[in-house]
This record gives sequence, structure tokens and C-alpha cells, in this order.
Amino acid sequence: MRTIQLFQLGLGNVGQALARQILAQNQHLATRYGFSLSYRGLVERSGVVHTGQELAPATVEAALAKMQARQPLTDLAEGKSVPNWSTLLPSEPCIIIDVTAADGMEEPLTAAVAEGHRVVLSNKRPLAGPYQTFCALTGKGATRYEATVGAGLPIINTLQNLLDSGDTLTRIEASVSGTLGYLCSALEEGEAFSTAVKFARSKGWTEPDPRDDLSGKDVARKALILGRTCGFPWEIDQVPSEPLFPSSLAPLTVAEFMERLTEVDAEVAKRFAQAKAQQKVLRYVATVTPEGAKVGLREFPLAHPMAALRGPDNLFVFTTARYTEQPLGVRGPGAGLEVTAAGVLGDIIAAAREM
Repeated sequence: MRTIQLFQLGLGNVGQALARQILAQNQHLATRYGFSLSYRGLVERSGVVHTGQELAPATVEAALAKMQARQPLTDLAEGKSVPNWSTLLPSEPCIIIDVTAADGMEEPLTAAVAEGHRVVLSNKRPLAGPYQTFCALTGKGATRYEATVGAGLPIINTLQNLLDSGDTLTRIEASVSGTLGYLCSALEEGEAFSTAVKFARSKGWTEPDPRDDLSGKDVARKALILGRTCGFPWEIDQVPSEPLFPSSLAPLTVAEFMERLTEVDAEVAKRFAQAKAQQKVLRYVATVTPEGAKVGLREFPLAHPMAALRGPDNLFVFTTARYTEQPLGVRGPGAGLEVTAAGVLGDIIAAAREM
């Protein structure tokens, strides 16, 4: 039985859930596919777990316990401080898993692909940099990235299957932010914008600085990845995003921004009231066509699938040459530790089967 080696970057909430799923599924994978998954390295900001050999399941469990206790990995016997994780990669091909949200991963990941390694991403940033980097990472199927766009939903795989079978894209309409989906539902029900944002932040549904969500930049990255998957050589500055707050609030501290958020309430309420008066709804969506992509609030008629969307669910609507009269829709949770980890694990298993 062959062992496929894994090198995981990130042991945050999703990374921990992923490691537990891998440990739990290994026997099943061995029985069904004739291979097992084994960690060669675990990398976190607090240290690296690496011995030069495969890590025993008990060592992985100990690393997870350290992370749960908010203790550094360097406290482990197998832990060490290594400034450059790429120097620890094995000589034989392995699967590098990036479940961080870190910048600066493009260069080492691209170099690893050039050396014959595979990459699985939930981190969007390496794919949202220069287009040539996207091509270097994804060329010849070396990188899988399902979880970058729809968490555990089969979005990238669906899109690739459509295109590989000869279908052509007309339009993708996608509600891809659970945070902004919740806000649209709350505003539709008459809640004040500032109240809804503060509630979402208190529940941990937004980033620590809600402007990271409200700017639409994260949605723009997802739109860019969808467009590039279709073969469009776009750069991120070609995907305009509509922020849900005025530019005057951008330079403020987080505390000042939250305090002054009530200044936005009247204008946002007016937009939602106008849409309702016209028997339409507002949804924050990414729109991707061969002509370009854009991100922002859009009006939809009540009969449109977007109008039925409630709460933090994601919805992707694919209109293609084959799916014209009745577009193809994929709907489900677009966030959550277990579903996101499962999306990453699905990519790992697919890459392992190819190897």
C-alpha cells in the first residue's frame, strides 16, 4: 500500500478540523483506494513539527492539543523553529496544503510545483496575485483549490467539468459571502445596517475588522479565481468591488468605524426600501462573464434564484450554452469549519488518487 505524504501549512480552526478528518478517514482510504495519508510536516506561526520522517498519528494529535491550548508547537519534542518551511519538503513528491490566509505564499508554492509537488489550497491569496502565478500553480492540474471559492461546495469542479466537456460560459452569478448574505437578509427584514454588522461581528461572522468583509475585496478575489478558471487572464484590479461604507470611514480605527457606522444606516435602508417597492431584492453578488467581472449589490426579481437566498448560504448560478433556459445552480453553506475542511480533504484525496 502506498503512503502519500502531506505537508500542511496552517493549524488554525480549519487546519485542525482538516487534520482530524484525515486521521479519521485514513483506514477508509486505505480500504477503498489502496493508499494512506501521512503527515511529513505541520507548520504554524508558533513553530514547525518535523522529524524528517512520517509523523505518527500521536504526534499529530499532540500538535492539535497544543493549538487548542494556545501553546507553541516548539514545546513539542518534535517541534522546532524554522524560518523557511520550504527547506523541509521531502525530495519525493508530496501534497502541500495551504489552509492559512497568509500573503507571500506564491513564490514557495510555485517553486514546489516546479519541483513536482502537488498543492491544495483554501488560501485564496496565491491564486489572486499576478495571472502568471495562477498559471504556474494550476498548470497541468498541479494545484487543486475547490475550497477557495465555495468552502465545501463543488464549485470549481463543476465549472471545470462544464468547460472540459465543451460547454461555454455565458454568465456566473454568485453570492459567495456568508457574512454579506446574512446582512442582506437582515436588511431586507428592516434591521438597521449598523445593528446587523455589530451583531454579525459579535458572533464572529465577520473578520475582526468588518471592513475586510464590507469592502467586497474578498468576494472580488473569488470572482477573479472563477474568471481565471474559465481561462480569462484578468488581474485583481480589473474586478471592481462596491464597498458598503463610504470612503470617509476607511482610514478610521476599528473602534471608530463601529462607532460611526450609524451614519450609513439611512442610505442603506433607502436602497433596500426602493428595491422592495419595485418587488425586487438586493443581494451582494459576484457577476462573471467573458466580458469581465464585477462585485456589488444587485437587484433581482422575486422569481430569480437569488431572491430565495436567506442567511449565510452561498448560491452559484451558471448560465452556459447548454444551461440557458434553466441555469445550473449550486447552493449550500459557504462557510463552516467542517464543510471547509471537507472541501480541502476532497481535493487532497483527488490529488492522491492521481499520484
